Amino acid sequence: MLRASELFYRYSSRHDTSRVFSLDNVSVDVERGSLMGLLGPNGCGKTTLLRLLSGVLPAHRGAVALNDVPLRGQSRRQIAKQIAVVPQETHPAFDYTVLEMVLMGRHPHLGVLELEGPADLALAREALVATSTEHLASRAYMTLSGGEKQRVVIASALTQTPEVLLLDEPTASLDLGYQLEVATLLTRLNRDRGVTMVLATHDLNLAAALCDRLVLMRDGRVLAQGPTRDVLTAPMIQRLYDVDADVRFHAAAGHVTVTPLRRIQ
Repeated sequence: MLRASELFYRYSSRHDTSRVFSLDNVSVDVERGSLMGLLGPNGCGKTTLLRLLSGVLPAHRGAVALNDVPLRGQSRRQIAKQIAVVPQETHPAFDYTVLEMVLMGRHPHLGVLELEGPADLALAREALVATSTEHLASRAYMTLSGGEKQRVVIASALTQTPEVLLLDEPTASLDLGYQLEVATLLTRLNRDRGVTMVLATHDLNLAAALCDRLVLMRDGRVLAQGPTRDVLTAPMIQRLYDVDADVRFHAAAGHVTVTPLRRIQ
């Protein structure tokens, strides 16, 4: 289990004390093998929470623990062996091939100046197969489409062999076809490989389709959390976004769908 307990984190501007953001008293439990979604308006704290969960940011108060072991005090290498992050965008410094990008996931497991060996290469190729990108192995990463890049970054994260995968807007800027590809991939990895995932997204229908639990955030606080069917409701969407929405079960899709109707402020 990945557990965040009473997290507080404060951003502030040295030149403008009125521009302050706080993540305030946030507690979240991510069960092993679950796929949890983080929902909320821009600036609500989703990305900050992901950074705290990954150990990139240290909380000013509160704690994050994986399997009851606090992240505080562990090295970045130790944490990276357990938790992998898929950012919104990845811009490598050099023109790496896809295979080289995926092999980067092995870096936390290698010693200083140690090169990847046959076992590392086997894990990388296994991750390429799992993400249906094995045919791209020799391609330059920067020549790929947006959807292909995202699948390659997920393959690199899988090569870390993490217990938990944290994803920040994994379908942002992708067209509908690639959104479906990435959504299908995440569902398969969660179901077949048991990868625990936390997914921050603005796409309510994606969250409804993928996630078994949701955390709803606004202004740095958690408004609600629980099973998707219980918290993704019209009254809660109104509280979250100031929007009237039609929420109903879609038989063909197999999950609830959300149609925004009007802004109420």
